[in-house]
Amino acid sequence: MSRFVLGDCVQIMSAFPDTAVDFILTDPPYLVGFRDRSGRTIAGDITDEWLQPACHQMYRVLKKDALMVSFYGWNSADRYIAAWKAAGFRIVGHLVFTKTYSSKAAYVGYRHECAYLLAKGRPRLPENPLPDVLGWKYSGNRHHPTEKPVTSLQPLIESFTPPGAIVLDPFAGSGSTCVAAYRAGRRYIGIEMLAQYHRAGTKRLAAVNTPAANDEWLPEAA
Repeated sequence: MSRFVLGDCVQIMSAFPDTAVDFILTDPPYLVGFRDRSGRTIAGDITDEWLQPACHQMYRVLKKDALMVSFYGWNSADRYIAAWKAAGFRIVGHLVFTKTYSSKAAYVGYRHECAYLLAKGRPRLPENPLPDVLGWKYSGNRHHPTEKPVTSLQPLIESFTPPGAIVLDPFAGSGSTCVAAYRAGRRYIGIEMLAQYHRAGTKRLAAVNTPAANDEWLPEAA
């Protein structure tokens, strides 16, 4: 079962059974009103009304004793942390991805991405833990304005899940997490709200010979 679905993630996840996925790896809107040089925007990046409902659903559908990695906007960290904790997650780690370029410059040049490692219950420890400072290869943002590199996502999936696990990305953009899961030998569920990015992701997944569908389906209960 691997699917890349078009729609609102809160509505779609609400139809999932409890404890249905093994791992969540996601890149939600940073709440900064993002617009790139070509005018591309991201759904949900102005207000955070979706944040708490999405966190509650992510916690519900994640299996017990499992992990989530979520990127976040550093200037909105308080809102993310409050929503994660209200849903039931524990913070168990923090990841920094160092860039060789500045994505923006103001008081400083912004040359990193960051993500929190969050736990539901007491997940097992990986045999060979990743360092919490990792590299970053520029994706080119060809498919999505904030496209994360597959080469940075795949090691997370391989470290925190066994082969065949179901990886969920409720804010899937153009499907980078799905591509990374496929390459790692895992199943995936990606959800994207905007049709233009869903189309781009569907083409990417077809290019790596993995199915992408938007028909009626539900993950099986654990």
